Amino acid sequence: KIRAVSEAFRSQFPQHELSIDGIDADSGISDQPVGDDETRRGARNRLASARAIVADADFWVGLEGGIARIGDSLVAFAWMAVGDRHGRVGEARSATLPLPPAVGRLIDSGLELGDANDRVFATLRSKEQGGAFGLLTGGRHTRESVYAQTVLLALVPLVHPLFTDDAPSPAGAGGQR
Repeated sequence: KIRAVSEAFRSQFPQHELSIDGIDADSGISDQPVGDDETRRGARNRLASARAIVADADFWVGLEGGIARIGDSLVAFAWMAVGDRHGRVGEARSATLPLPPAVGRLIDSGLELGDANDRVFATLRSKEQGGAFGLLTGGRHTRESVYAQTVLLALVPLVHPLFTDDAPSPAGAGGQR
């Protein structure tokens, strides 16, 4: 998750020296979020928790992966929430990934997505690597790459001039957008 946030912020602010720290921010939801509402709430809660823990940052980010049933299919996705020191928040939802029925059966039996993936794909700690996205796309997309793209999209309302006249840049960055 830290690499995804770092990639997104370095892409958005390439001229700036950035310090990106990972913290254990509470989601306030279940370990395996189900549905858009719970997953989005988890990202928002992590953002609020991060802000409470590190009050003097320029930005805070909350990331939360979730699953949902769409018809007979189980899918994975994530929500990202990014807040700035002016109190503004941007949010974005990631791409939606169909999950194999074997993974769905294990989730239905009580496993979290990462653990179900590890069993079906005979891997260890897959969510710390490419996650379901990496496993199912042969590494062409990974959890990190999808999360980075989604964080970058969540930043749009905080940095694009059509959303705000005073879009922030990191402190000491000379006001470049």
